[in-house]
Amino acid sequence: MTEISPKLVHTLSLIMVLTSFAAVEARNLRHATVAYLCQALLICGLLAVYSIENTALLYWAVTALVTKAVLVPAFLWRSTEGVPNESRSLIGFGTSSIVAILVLALMYVFTHAHARFFVQSGTYQAATPSTLLSIAETNLAVAFTVFVLGLYAILTRRDAIKTVIGLCLLENGVHLSLVSLAPTIRETALAGISTEVVVTVWLLLYIIGGIRDKFGTTDTSKLSELHW
Repeated sequence: MTEISPKLVHTLSLIMVLTSFAAVEARNLRHATVAYLCQALLICGLLAVYSIENTALLYWAVTALVTKAVLVPAFLWRSTEGVPNESRSLIGFGTSSIVAILVLALMYVFTHAHARFFVQSGTYQAATPSTLLSIAETNLAVAFTVFVLGLYAILTRRDAIKTVIGLCLLENGVHLSLVSLAPTIRETALAGISTEVVVTVWLLLYIIGGIRDKFGTTDTSKLSELHW
């Protein structure tokens, strides 16, 4: 029987950290969109690899390919037409990059050191292959790191489109933790498919487009007309 390659999974998941950093720190919104697209493809690849242990994950992988790697990037690309760069963020590029790297490193080290607690908390059954147990520790560290970077983007960026990208990173972090904690359960695929936020992303970008047409900006700090 074919077994999951820990080296392959670790490589794919760790590259997710790099794409998260690129999506958050890229000032060009289309470059950030490409970084998100790369991360979406990595998620699809991880799901496909995990499907060796759970064939139901193939359905999630196909769904994720359509939603994460096709629809969401297409929506983002269309929304950034004529607006190549994001609005000025709360933190300058140099400072933000340093802060993001520190957050990335601290979250990864901290989570990796305590990931065994989650792995041994009962999510895994005794019959779960030891390979999946070892993979889960690294994947959980990556998942929490991606999640925190998405939250960091939401809190520090004034550009509404970059905030949506941060939301997408949050979702990817949650989905990676889900498949890492319950890779052999068939319901995992259903949970992943049902929590795709593609419709939410479309609605948000549609609203943002209307705001930009009316106010000429997507800088949330300048939209005083929307304040109560």
